[in-house]
Amino acid sequence: MKRYFFALCVSAAVALTNAAGASASKNAGARAAPASPANSKKVEVAGLAEARLIEVYQLVSRAQGREALAKAERLVQDYPHFQLAQLVYGDLLASRTGPVRSFGDVPQPILKTAAPMLRELRDESQMRLKALRERPPPGAVPSQFLALSSRNKHAIAVDASRSRLYLFENRPAGLTLVADYYISVGKSGLEKYAEGDLRTPMGVYFITSNLDPKSLKDFYGSGALPINYPNVLDSKRGKTGSGIWLHGTPPGQFSRPPLATDGCVVLANPDLDEVIRTVETRTTPVVISNRLQWVMPNSVRADSKPFEAALTAWQNAKSSGNMDRILSFYSPDFNSNGKTLSEWTPALRGELDRVRGRAIQLKDLSYLRWTDTADTMVVTFGEVADGTRTGPTKRQYWGRQGTQWKIFFEGII
Repeated sequence: MKRYFFALCVSAAVALTNAAGASASKNAGARAAPASPANSKKVEVAGLAEARLIEVYQLVSRAQGREALAKAERLVQDYPHFQLAQLVYGDLLASRTGPVRSFGDVPQPILKTAAPMLRELRDESQMRLKALRERPPPGAVPSQFLALSSRNKHAIAVDASRSRLYLFENRPAGLTLVADYYISVGKSGLEKYAEGDLRTPMGVYFITSNLDPKSLKDFYGSGALPINYPNVLDSKRGKTGSGIWLHGTPPGQFSRPPLATDGCVVLANPDLDEVIRTVETRTTPVVISNRLQWVMPNSVRADSKPFEAALTAWQNAKSSGNMDRILSFYSPDFNSNGKTLSEWTPALRGELDRVRGRAIQLKDLSYLRWTDTADTMVVTFGEVADGTRTGPTKRQYWGRQGTQWKIFFEGII
């Protein structure tokens, strides 16, 4: 193609083709489309629409306009509500009759009213290509995932700077990236502070439930996974609001612009369906960050050694039954579901009376780190005394005060 054709997409597609090749589409979460009998209802496969769009971009970058047009036509036939694909298809059609001056080259009379939507679609295109060019290093994990137990079968990390959700499987050898998807976040960006501020929270969260799609309005698409915002750290900082979900898109809209929600994280319905089928409630951590830092697992463990030493010291103190020694690990501003340290101490003493000096074991231990203006550890474990088979599942929040780690929350899940 000799005519100019949305230079934004061409330059990005060239970089994608050279740097990632065919593996980029595979890593985007694409699955092979399942075989189905004729006339059966089409099944939308997670990541497949995006992978097909990227293939169109790649054909454009190689000046294979006829092939790009054919594939774009089939894409919009299969996904008529994929607005970005429709726009690319329209540009390809227009390029056959004259120069395409810009991405989404609509007729001048309707440009004024179409400009906001074109800008949003351009942003979506940029984000999809950016995430596929800037792939995580092989074997790397987000720095927040220090240690996950076998009960944490999966983990999720959201990188707002790439409009991307990364899905991990916790295998015996460690966390493995198995898929990633385009997402939208709050209209006003990240770092939610107050109810109605149209921002998506940042921090370490857990999926709390899986809402029945039949109970939801069409606006939420094919389902919803609420997370526990505000978490303990959010509440400690005075943050308000609620109802932060991972959810889908309404009928007739395949995806939303990068900044488009009231604070939730929104995925295309086939992508959300795949996530819902994969993860478990209560045990799946969700890290939401403005920009993820990817590190190798061995460096993560080395960095966590000082905290591990503090946690082991707390465990030994709990096993000893020495009240003063145990209380030295708790911060003066400790809070447990509304109780101050002095109000909560009788409950701690009752636990020690029941344990009666037996050693405490921490089963299914996991801990995740959140670092912003402070350094925080979110720790989950089953507390089991020697001679017993089960015990309460607890969650602690530790904060680093200088060189020391102190507990500022502890509660039973």
